[in-house]
Amino acid sequence: MSVQPARRIALDVILAVRDSDAYANLLLPVRLERAKLNAADAGLATELTYGTLRRQGYYDAVIALAAGRPVEKIDPAILDVLRLACHQLLSMRVAQHAAVDESVQLAKTVGSNSAVGFVNGVLRTITRSTPQEWLERAQAGVSGDNALAIRESHPLWIVRAFKSALAAEGREDELADLIEADNVAPRVSVTALPGYATVDELDAYTAAFSPVGAVLDSGDPLQLEAVRAGRARVQDEGSQLAALALSRARPIVAGERWLDLCAGPGGKAALLTAEALVGGAVMTANELVPARAQLVRNALAVFENPPEVLELDGTAIGDLHPGSFDRILLDAPCTGLGALRRRPEARWRKQPRDVAQLAGLQAGLIDSALRALTPGGILAYVTCSPHLAETKVIVEGALKKWPSVSRLDTKAVLDSVTTSPLDLPEASHVQLWPHRHGTDGMFIQLLTKGLKA
Repeated sequence: MSVQPARRIALDVILAVRDSDAYANLLLPVRLERAKLNAADAGLATELTYGTLRRQGYYDAVIALAAGRPVEKIDPAILDVLRLACHQLLSMRVAQHAAVDESVQLAKTVGSNSAVGFVNGVLRTITRSTPQEWLERAQAGVSGDNALAIRESHPLWIVRAFKSALAAEGREDELADLIEADNVAPRVSVTALPGYATVDELDAYTAAFSPVGAVLDSGDPLQLEAVRAGRARVQDEGSQLAALALSRARPIVAGERWLDLCAGPGGKAALLTAEALVGGAVMTANELVPARAQLVRNALAVFENPPEVLELDGTAIGDLHPGSFDRILLDAPCTGLGALRRRPEARWRKQPRDVAQLAGLQAGLIDSALRALTPGGILAYVTCSPHLAETKVIVEGALKKWPSVSRLDTKAVLDSVTTSPLDLPEASHVQLWPHRHGTDGMFIQLLTKGLKA
């Protein structure tokens, strides 16, 4: 029996994610292109890959029960086969015999004869109970956040971090909605670069909030001529709003100097460059990692005179270019907890210690950015994470260190930018949410440095 190509590709990507720390959203499109699958099989491979990675934690709980042993005792490649099979048996409308038989064939490609028999036995056990019965067994003896973490397949520490961030807004009761939204594949969002493309020409749904955004229900965005030409870009609506909060915080004065401090891979830099050109500002991008700096250059190649791309340590920019930039975007390196919909494997790679390690870098970057900011200039501090230690705590630390720096009413700025209200609590910052706004969980805080006496 031969294995369906969609299942083979899905397993190959899942194996690479575990073995080589590959990124599914980067590897899967390459594998699909090479295989030349039809639309139906490509869609199946995509659902198998992302669905398995998203719900890996829950499937591990089921596998442990069905196998009668901890998943740590199972060969990693065989465990990946079982996870892929679980997604078909518990979360998809796939015939049980097809899911079991093809999974056994997959096991033959990565394991021994005894391992193949083990896979067959575990999967036969799983088919003897309904998905609802397995869900009840997996949650037996636990409740509250612990049960939610199992049911929605999130590490408990992430569930608690989200709970704290929601509680800070008085919305703790939305925790389940947020966690559930993380397991729903996002629609494709596209940005029409101002001066280069319009939303109307994209032949897509108008974005809910972004004046330069559109949304595709499905399909390949490269089918759009503007995307193929680089005049429009695939970009989450939250990222669009983060860039527009800076570029439209106040009218642009010709000759202003703008900086994207941590620009890789270049999506926000491209939108800011288009906005800068419309208003007569001068854009500069910076990215420390050479490979990512090249991605930024590629992203900016559509412009006739692309902005300069520096390769400097962002924490040194303030000393190298003190008081040089009128507007700075600091899209700080972070845990990326706000983008778990798009990067399903990220939830299993991140650890609580990552937050503490990144906080030091974030503090150093915001301090450097403020040194590089002109008096009266505007800094947008942005993270794709709602974790309080990466958002409000970093901003509060900067404000304590810089008495001349103050918050701008970011909510008011975005209210003047968006095409419909964002439904935000009263605060000087903006926290976007997947379950409320359909965007990644972007945090945006505008800061300004006081004029010299």
